[in-house]
Amino acid sequence: MVDLLGAVDVRELAARLDVMPTKKLGQNFVTDPNTIRRIVAAAKLTGTETVVEIGPGLGSLTLGLLEVARKVIAVEIDPKMAAALEATIATRAAGKDFTLIHQDALQIETLPDAPDALVANLPYNISVPVLLHFLETFESLRFGLVLVQAEVAHRLAAQPGSKVYGVPSAKLAWYAESALAGNVSRNIFWPVPNVDSALCYFAKRAKPLGDEQLRLATFAVIDAAFSQRRKTLRQALASWAGSPDSAERLLRAAGIDPQARGEALAVEQFVAIARADLAEKAAA
Repeated sequence: MVDLLGAVDVRELAARLDVMPTKKLGQNFVTDPNTIRRIVAAAKLTGTETVVEIGPGLGSLTLGLLEVARKVIAVEIDPKMAAALEATIATRAAGKDFTLIHQDALQIETLPDAPDALVANLPYNISVPVLLHFLETFESLRFGLVLVQAEVAHRLAAQPGSKVYGVPSAKLAWYAESALAGNVSRNIFWPVPNVDSALCYFAKRAKPLGDEQLRLATFAVIDAAFSQRRKTLRQALASWAGSPDSAERLLRAAGIDPQARGEALAVEQFVAIARADLAEKAAA
């Protein structure tokens, strides 16, 4: 067993480093070892994975992951946190396979090993962009679990027809199937946030929906469809397609009702619209 950090440990470590969690970096540290082990259990690790963690902070979740994972690669942007993290791991998880990358997660393009899973308490302010960036950049990722603001978790896991279904839902669906994996009390964080948190689990699609050209085209359709989500797709896609008539032509070619709204479409239907647009351009 790894010696996990408790509430007293977290505060003492932060005081020794003269570190205070900042809203700018979206930092909220988990202080309860039982919650850490619950999060790790929800990630469904088998013990054979290389796990990438984003924003490890003082190392609470990192230590929990090292109890189970074969290897953990942690990406930390804060210099004070990064400087202390390796010492914390050496003291509390000696002999475990751990690598620290001191870099902005949104700028990461390579890692020393191909990650199988992503498990992270994501900073609230970059949770969706960083998740999508890692799924785009690291094809080796097979599954993962993220702890995010509850509202964001519900958006990520939302299905077509839901009031909170939108851009994050559809873009995550390009890569993976997702589901909510439980709530996390705000009282186990330091500092205590003003919002609730929740877990979102995702598993990579066995067969990709398309290549990079199709992904970019599909994401453009998704962005356009939800830029004016109350409008019909004929109207919402007018600027993207060039005119309402062009939008209607592409929608009909994709087998989609022009009077439908973006919130009703599954990712496969957005893909069909993108395919119709690419085919029309290729034929022109």
